[in-house]
Amino acid sequence: MDATVETPKHSLKEWVAATRYWSFSVSSLPAVATACYLASLHGAAAVNWVNVVLAVIGVVLFHAAGNLLSDVGDFRSGADCKEAFAVPNLVEELFLPKQYLRFSAALFAIGIAIGFFLAIRSSWQLLAVGGLGFVMTLLYTKSKNVFLSDIDIFLIFGVLVMLGTSIVSVGAIDWRVLLLSVPLGLITLSVLHANNTLDILTDGRVGIHTLAMAMGERRAVGAYIAYQLLPFLWVAGCVAAGLMAWPALSCLLALALAVGNIKKARAFFHEGRNALVGLDLMSAKLQLVFSLLLAAGLMAGTLL
Repeated sequence: MDATVETPKHSLKEWVAATRYWSFSVSSLPAVATACYLASLHGAAAVNWVNVVLAVIGVVLFHAAGNLLSDVGDFRSGADCKEAFAVPNLVEELFLPKQYLRFSAALFAIGIAIGFFLAIRSSWQLLAVGGLGFVMTLLYTKSKNVFLSDIDIFLIFGVLVMLGTSIVSVGAIDWRVLLLSVPLGLITLSVLHANNTLDILTDGRVGIHTLAMAMGERRAVGAYIAYQLLPFLWVAGCVAAGLMAWPALSCLLALALAVGNIKKARAFFHEGRNALVGLDLMSAKLQLVFSLLLAAGLMAGTLL
């Protein structure tokens, strides 16, 4: 197809939209929340905020590149088709796969350059964390064939982002940042899980195997509900145990959004799978609000 179809031209707005920018809170805000948590542990002055800003930019570039690469993989496997709830760009030939691949490569290159710069400014440990994240991003499409995509996403956005942010923020890994992996990792995972649950039928036709598929639709909806509730319980438990300052409880203000998401998910039991349409976007909104509130609460903890 690439050799015979004229390459479409696009505006900057269309290129940005192709990256699925609405999902960037999934990668950027865990980094921000981690930096705020480190500030509450070590003092705001101990955090290199310039490095944090650069790290957020680098993480977003990797995320955007990964989104493009994943879309190409799903399109070529047949998972994204006119019958699926798919991003229409490749399916409707608004973009060509080669355009996505070139854009992805450019974004990866810029992100890697930022990573090397940050490693010079902080610690070469960052290259190990960033390198692992790069490899796992490249393997994401393959991981969906062997039930590992959920683990892949949790490790990238719920573990590696925290460890990398710790390195650039205070020059070393503070393992306490992994306390954020459970709440932020699970809410992030709920975005993917909602999408995978909706796509169980179309994914199965092309040989994609996700955790949602292994569970079956009804159990997958139950797991989604757990992903929505556990983050709030975890933060409350950490505050009760003295591992986080009490202002971190500000994230509980996002509970209303989680309840709305749960109600929509439960509608599946009497309305069917179409009730799940849009749940991934609603989950991303919860991730945005929860992460901002948690970051603000953690930062407020520096004043105590």
